[in-house]
Amino acid sequence: MQDILKQAQRIVVKVGSSLVTNQGRGLDHIALACWAAQIAMLKQMGKEVILVSSGAIAEGMQRLNWEGRPTALFELQAAAAVGQMGLAQAYASSFCHHALQTAQVLLTHEDLSNRKRYLNARSTLTTLLKLNVIPIINENDTVAFDEIHFGDNDTLAALVTNLIEAEVLVILTDQAGLFTSDPRKNQHAQLLTEVSAGDAELEAMAGGVGSNIGSGGMQSKVIAAKRAARSGAHTIIASGHEEDVLIRLAHGESIGTRLLAKVPVLAARKQWLADYLQVRGSVVLDNGAVKALTADGKSLLPIGVIDVKGNFERGEAVSCLDQKGVEIARGLINYSALETQKILKQASSEIEAILGYVDEAELIHRNNLVLL
Repeated sequence: MQDILKQAQRIVVKVGSSLVTNQGRGLDHIALACWAAQIAMLKQMGKEVILVSSGAIAEGMQRLNWEGRPTALFELQAAAAVGQMGLAQAYASSFCHHALQTAQVLLTHEDLSNRKRYLNARSTLTTLLKLNVIPIINENDTVAFDEIHFGDNDTLAALVTNLIEAEVLVILTDQAGLFTSDPRKNQHAQLLTEVSAGDAELEAMAGGVGSNIGSGGMQSKVIAAKRAARSGAHTIIASGHEEDVLIRLAHGESIGTRLLAKVPVLAARKQWLADYLQVRGSVVLDNGAVKALTADGKSLLPIGVIDVKGNFERGEAVSCLDQKGVEIARGLINYSALETQKILKQASSEIEAILGYVDEAELIHRNNLVLL
């Protein structure tokens, strides 16, 4: 399956600190221009791209004239705050040459574990993609603790992949891929070209951290691939030093290591919705809405809801019942129980007039809904 990037329509690309900061010596503007040019080419190929970029702390260290990465939390957060300014400016300038707008999105793992904030982040990113804007995502190191100590951006990239249902996560690093052992210590180590994401042996094989610039090593990349596979996304770990690596991958060339998910993106998400979410309430549908969901594959609109049961919040899982009380589907709802009660039996065009705002036109989007 070496053409997984060629077939993908939505891609998350993660670049590590050592690739964007020239091994810590400030931002490498030539490298950033290269990433921008390659992503612009992917856009021309009809692909949606989200870029997860490390480098804020390293750039902050350079601006503050710090030679070594500090260990104190608040110094790390200060470096991130300074560095994020330069990182955002540099990417905006690089993409501007290709007539592409960028948006800086700072996230923490908590943003993606809280269901309401999860939906808010998802809505923002999907809107940016519709507007042809390139989201540049970084961990919010100025307020976060866990990312600085435990993660690098590898885990965040995987969570973003889950969030927006990307088909492929590309992790670019300063290594050629995943080897049978550390190639810096064992000259006989062999590159693994294709493995199954989540295999238990891979984490032990990956070893520890890499450079002294970033905080993530090959092990965090293997774990990230396992996380991405939970939503059906494949992962490619490859060297960012390979010339035109993204373009060559998009043309089907085999570079680095492919970590394959066992189930397709949509099937994985549907299984997660059906099996793992605790239902917080229910909505009762009229016959037209039941048909729209079961026969036509449509989203659930407020006009098709005739009753609300339970006390749920935006982003929580609810059951969709027919008028006999039979559960026909469940999904993540875009409005709370109180809000749903106010807009039921109403056209989506009336939501703003009733509530004073509109989050989504759909009560439950079809991508967040599974038939039972």
